[in-house]
Amino acid sequence: FDRGEVIWFSRSDEWGHLYLHDLADGSLISRITNGSWNVLDLLHVDEAVGTIYFTAVGKEDGRDPYLAHLYKTGIDSEGNRANPVLLSPQEANHEVTAAPSGRFFVDEYSTFREPSVTVVRDSEGAELMTIEEADITPLLETPWTKPEPFITKARDGETDLYGTMYKPSNFDPSHHYPVIINIYPGPQVGSVGTRSFNPVRRGQVHALAELGFVVLQLDALGTPLRSKSFHTAWYGDMSDNGLEDQIAAIRQLAGRYDWLDADRAGIFGHSGGGYATISALLDHPGVFKAGVAGAGNLDNRGYTFYWGEKYQGPRYINDKEDAFDNQAVWKRAGQLEDRLLLSYGTIDDNVHPNTTLLLIDELIKENKDFDLIVMPNRNHGYANENYKVRRTWDFFVRHLLDVEPPHEYEFD
Repeated sequence: FDRGEVIWFSRSDEWGHLYLHDLADGSLISRITNGSWNVLDLLHVDEAVGTIYFTAVGKEDGRDPYLAHLYKTGIDSEGNRANPVLLSPQEANHEVTAAPSGRFFVDEYSTFREPSVTVVRDSEGAELMTIEEADITPLLETPWTKPEPFITKARDGETDLYGTMYKPSNFDPSHHYPVIINIYPGPQVGSVGTRSFNPVRRGQVHALAELGFVVLQLDALGTPLRSKSFHTAWYGDMSDNGLEDQIAAIRQLAGRYDWLDADRAGIFGHSGGGYATISALLDHPGVFKAGVAGAGNLDNRGYTFYWGEKYQGPRYINDKEDAFDNQAVWKRAGQLEDRLLLSYGTIDDNVHPNTTLLLIDELIKENKDFDLIVMPNRNHGYANENYKVRRTWDFFVRHLLDVEPPHEYEFD
């Protein structure tokens, strides 16, 4: 600010909040926001009146804690800071852009199931005009089905976890469906991704559901936008990957719904999801009958230091241990019991293929059967290539549905 102050973001008390500091010496003047919720983005500061506008998650009781809303609050007045004003009342995820003046805000809001509405708000939150409303009539005329949000308990039996479920368009509750986990364990994001409307969710989940599966995406412990303890739940052992929470979710949902078959479970993911898939098969043998793992960072000693040391912790080595040994899942290759399809790109410029080769070498030493796809001259982003997608479908159809898939099926 011109008045010699700076707004600082910190999670020093479990939650992400804004604090006002003196710019000259860094001393804390006052905290601006407070409570069991997180500030996301500071959108505008009105220095003249001492008001800020920001988005936050988790503040509204009884709502999905991942839904972002727009708020304003005062900087200087204790009374104003105590209760930020909600400016976007709809129970939806609000993606907000501020005008340079701060007088107006463009707010695009939607949910998993309801498409976007874009409005202009004034600085008090009043809707001045609707810019557009998305029309998904053509989408609804296809077999596409809306995701179904669900809530389960984490491994501790107390913490609520939020996810989305995908069913086939011809879903029959008298049928028993295998379940597939599509996983991205974080820690920088979770499996679910955006809470806004999107007709195509990560991981081909709609397509897999159409093949006769119930597909789940769950934001487990170790993912962001909740408390600091939630986010750092498995700091120091990245191989945890939130898998105990994923398994707990399968079992809880199978207890609720007779049509979900927990004894025929699969798991798949790419990059961090590939790492989590390998961890699932090796550390929880017998739970997942089939897993498809692509381009996994299977030993973060062979990945970037700013990833491993951020989420695993500083690496130290002494006479007794290496602090990174526990996350090196390839060392547990001998525990493989279930079906595995591995893949990697030969010129992956993100996760070096060597970490997958470490696992391959160990699987061979342990005389373990597995399937392998090598993608020549591909970097990290091959997950949605037709061949890889088709082989993933084939693998789950063959090993979870016990059906032989069409030979060399081709996409239109």
